[in-house]
Amino acid sequence: MVAELRRDDMAEEAGIVRDAVAFRLVEHVLQSVRMEPFLVDPRDLEQYEKMLKTLDTSKRKSADDEALYMTCLKALSDAVSKIDIMYHHSLLNNIFSVRIWYLQRDTMVALLDLITRLAAVADQYLRECLQMLVNNFTPPIVGERNEVPPWAVSRKKDIFSYLCGSLKTISDTVPLAPRMLRDIIDRSMPKLFDNKAKMISFVECMLGLDTDRMGDLIGAILLAKVVDLLTELDVNITWEDILQEEHDKGIFEMELEDLDADDDGDGFGQAGTKVCFGGNACAEKLDGLMVVVCEHLKSLDRQCLYKEFDILKTIFRASLLRVHRSKFAQFIMFYTCSLDPKTLGEGFAVFLTDIVTEKKDDPISRMSAVSYVGSYLSRARFISADTVVTILKKLVDWCVDYCDHQSKREATPIPNHQLFYATCQAVMYVLCFRLRSIMDYPNLKSDLFHMPFGFLFRHRLEPLKVCLPSIVNEFLRQAKDAGLVAAFVDPAAEDAIESDLSRTFGGINRLDMFFPFDPYLLKESDRYIRPNFEFWSMVKTTYSDDTDDDDDELEDLDAPEMNVGSLDDHVEIDINSDDDDLEYTMNKMSITPHHSFLHQMAMDSDGGLSMPARIRPSTSPPSRWAMSGESP
Repeated sequence: MVAELRRDDMAEEAGIVRDAVAFRLVEHVLQSVRMEPFLVDPRDLEQYEKMLKTLDTSKRKSADDEALYMTCLKALSDAVSKIDIMYHHSLLNNIFSVRIWYLQRDTMVALLDLITRLAAVADQYLRECLQMLVNNFTPPIVGERNEVPPWAVSRKKDIFSYLCGSLKTISDTVPLAPRMLRDIIDRSMPKLFDNKAKMISFVECMLGLDTDRMGDLIGAILLAKVVDLLTELDVNITWEDILQEEHDKGIFEMELEDLDADDDGDGFGQAGTKVCFGGNACAEKLDGLMVVVCEHLKSLDRQCLYKEFDILKTIFRASLLRVHRSKFAQFIMFYTCSLDPKTLGEGFAVFLTDIVTEKKDDPISRMSAVSYVGSYLSRARFISADTVVTILKKLVDWCVDYCDHQSKREATPIPNHQLFYATCQAVMYVLCFRLRSIMDYPNLKSDLFHMPFGFLFRHRLEPLKVCLPSIVNEFLRQAKDAGLVAAFVDPAAEDAIESDLSRTFGGINRLDMFFPFDPYLLKESDRYIRPNFEFWSMVKTTYSDDTDDDDDELEDLDAPEMNVGSLDDHVEIDINSDDDDLEYTMNKMSITPHHSFLHQMAMDSDGGLSMPARIRPSTSPPSRWAMSGESP
């Protein structure tokens, strides 16, 4: 036993001696070739060529070669001061081109140690070191399907941890590193048509930097780049893509949420969920990225989550707010708020309301903000009824002030009052979803009944005739049943889903039809949104107790598993007709107008108009028009 221990000690000592000899040899060779080639001793040049061959990772290495490679890396780490970019260009090229995914863990650690030491050499290799680490954000992509191989998937978390650790070490050591890293990440960000696996892995590793001090230094930039990528993918998903397999029906395929008892127990099961995008590449990439971002947000502690939320609000206001073709990227805000409903959920509602009621932002941003706040309060199950009433009061008060201001002026055309009509419509839309729940609280009911709806709706601006008839009708139906509106006022077009007046106030972007938190249609990331999302079929209306048939009718409106195949007999499409002549005959479901919003939709059913649960955002180009109306 003692003899074995002695042999082990001797072997260890021999290994140390060999390493020490190797270290001295590497240092000597590096120093010896730091001159013009014709002056270098041929024996030293031969040793240098052997070192280059050892550092070449283009060929698969045996176990002995891997051990020699690791020893060489450690020796180079001790001799970084001897490395010269002029005379050791080939050596540096071999180091900076390494794909660490193919290295054993110990070898990878040795290489990353060398990289962090090289980065600290003043004004020499910082950019190359950072670029090498960022290049390794993406794992190998193999096969005809361009997938990450299983062995790389199993190592991904470990490798990402080492990469982020090395970048943080460099940033702590070199003050210039964070700024340079921002620039490198910006230039290395995945592009729209990049491979999905590459895109997801890059963002996943990049978000690993958004923690601690590193997050304070570059977190805002990282998040902005991610949101930009999400938005770019989102706006490239058109409604034609959604309908690519249903083009002959001329109608958006609706899905009905699966709330059956044989789901996974919480009422939010995925069984039978129908994917609307059928293989659309942008939708699949966006879906995967939404999962990555939601997982990142979920992993944050409360303090970091609050910081992230403040950054996301700034990003949202600067870019996403005005993108009217976005359908899913905005749900990052929705999910973030759901993680802390009291602080973040209410904070986002107040944030949106302030944009509407204050004059700091341009008219288009304010129009978008009121669409967001209306959709958010309607769909976010985690927002309390008292918060809803508080926000509604602010919006109604703003509308009343606007009416008072306009009463002192001469009448002007509808487009001059777009923000006013959008705000009125948002108030009605929220109450379609939340009126019944508000009525369950006597104090909130009292606050609601003290709001001047009568004055607002009888004003000469006539919001009930201008806002979408489908929303107006549902609101008046519930408000009449609850006693909120003293007299039932018939809107101008009770049998239409939109009117000429609503089309006028919506403008070319149809912001009157922009409800950004419509039901979420991305399959994989749906699990983060669905538990906190209010589908129209879940809503208890003020009249639902009295009319059971209406309950059955409303169940078919908007949740994501509805199959419209059974409605084929009710759909008549003349493929030779113009868009303006196209008509849909619907029964027991609500319709989202075609993206061009040029269709005149009417309902032949005698049962009345159903709530428009899936009004779609405009697919027009980003707005360039200005609204000239004044607002208080």
